[in-house]
Amino acid sequence: MRTIKSKKVVDSTVRLPGSKSFTHRIFMAAALSDGPCEVKGPLSSEDTNLTAATLRKWGVAISPTSHGCRVKGLGGRFMPYETPVDLVNSGTSMRLLTALAALGEGRYVLSGSPRLQQRPMQELIDALLQVGVETEALNGNGCPPVAVLGGSLLGGKVRIDCSASSQYLSALLLIAPLAPLGMEIEVSAGPVSTPYIDMTLSIMQQFGIEVLRHGHHRFSVLPGQTYRACDIQVEPDASNASYFWAVAAVTGARVKVLGLSQASCQGDIAFVDLLARMGCSVEKDDDGIAVTGGLLHGIDADMAAMPDLVPTLAVVAAFAQGSTNIRNVAHLRLKESDRLAAMTCELSKMGATVASDADSITISGGTLHGAHIDTYDDHRIAMSFAVAGLRVPGVVIEHEQVVGKSFPTFWEVFENLYGD
Repeated sequence: MRTIKSKKVVDSTVRLPGSKSFTHRIFMAAALSDGPCEVKGPLSSEDTNLTAATLRKWGVAISPTSHGCRVKGLGGRFMPYETPVDLVNSGTSMRLLTALAALGEGRYVLSGSPRLQQRPMQELIDALLQVGVETEALNGNGCPPVAVLGGSLLGGKVRIDCSASSQYLSALLLIAPLAPLGMEIEVSAGPVSTPYIDMTLSIMQQFGIEVLRHGHHRFSVLPGQTYRACDIQVEPDASNASYFWAVAAVTGARVKVLGLSQASCQGDIAFVDLLARMGCSVEKDDDGIAVTGGLLHGIDADMAAMPDLVPTLAVVAAFAQGSTNIRNVAHLRLKESDRLAAMTCELSKMGATVASDADSITISGGTLHGAHIDTYDDHRIAMSFAVAGLRVPGVVIEHEQVVGKSFPTFWEVFENLYGD
């Protein structure tokens, strides 16, 4: 456990590691490419290392370099691997690699932790079946473990329900150019988290793939395309930047995160706009984005496109005057933890007034006190409540090492915010 020090936060400039979401997708696109790719600044974390380890098992050479790593693509054809792959609690790895397994040879099995085995995948399984991929949930419940028969991908027309996760669509898009018939994809419901779809498409474009699209609901991918090997830079992680912008919001300090700009396709960049609505000052410079805290007040926020930042916003809301309503986030109940339930419980422990229903949470600011915070094996719960501890004495984060899932150096960077 870790007790957060309630000390003065100095004005700070922060440099963060690469984006987890970018790293997953770039590793996969590079593995599908026709040669060696230099990946600069990738994130090394539990989740991204699971993706890299699985790709290695499937025959992809990934070796370290001075600036990141070199990934030697196999041109869209993976080697056989009969042993089940354990993806622990990485939902991104599970969903995207399930689709990529269709490009291999033989039968692949992907499994994970008890929590991962509760996370839904039936919509992706149904979509893969429509394009010829023999796929099944081995427990018959639409969740991992899943089995995929490599070499069965055909392509063609497919309808997919993305109301629970945009990753289902990203998974299909990644393999679509290598399907013999290409793909015509129609999104029948959703999608949620649309910026992550844009991220997938942006990365595919950098590897030479063309996708015709009509908004976020219809996509056309012609067959016969090749992922072209290239050198690519991973942006800093905007999701992880949110904790440091939140520090500024609740302490009144100025915190600047380097390497991120409004031009980023990471949807979580928009978090600073929510903080501005709550009373913070925001400076968007060429070299980064700075937030300075102010007198906070509650807002109404549709967070369908930024679900990973709901815990961060909820903690900031606990320090604001009035109530903050966070809505359109039913899919948060299907993350590493049931994040709506977790935030309701842990903020209530600290004395906040919190109410949640199927797809929303409302937080009323008030007088807070310290508490032992259960992190539910969820990295974002741990990092969000670390922010609260800067203002409220006695906040203790249980199982603080869970941050290794996405931000192994979080506590080191966090400690640098303290003054003398």
